[in-house]
Amino acid sequence: MRTDRLEVRDTRGRGRGVFALVPIEEGELIESCPVIPIPEPEVDPVGRTVLGNYFFQWGGTLDEGAVALGFGSLYNHTNDPNAMYVRKPSLNVIDFVALRAIAPGEEITVSYHGGFGQKTKVWFEIK
Repeated sequence: MRTDRLEVRDTRGRGRGVFALVPIEEGELIESCPVIPIPEPEVDPVGRTVLGNYFFQWGGTLDEGAVALGFGSLYNHTNDPNAMYVRKPSLNVIDFVALRAIAPGEEITVSYHGGFGQKTKVWFEIK
């Protein structure tokens, strides 16, 4: 899968990931993804499916969930990300923005904690 700016491809030991095909500047919007909101009563059941590894906490109190369309649910986690995501629940959109310059061929990564540089333990082994 690819666009003129981004490509999804396999990453060693991490499944699929999103890679830059062109230079991306610090602060640049990488992708704006519409989301499919998951109402709070459905978050637990969805979390027990394969989608449990691909959805975001959502809503004003983060009790809901959302599956990001586009490449949004395929960005991999790292404790030292080169991008971050910005939730926009009132618009049902999540934006991905570069924290630093990203070179062509470089994987675009985010912190699943929502911030950057936070090293709190995640629910899986980081590779």
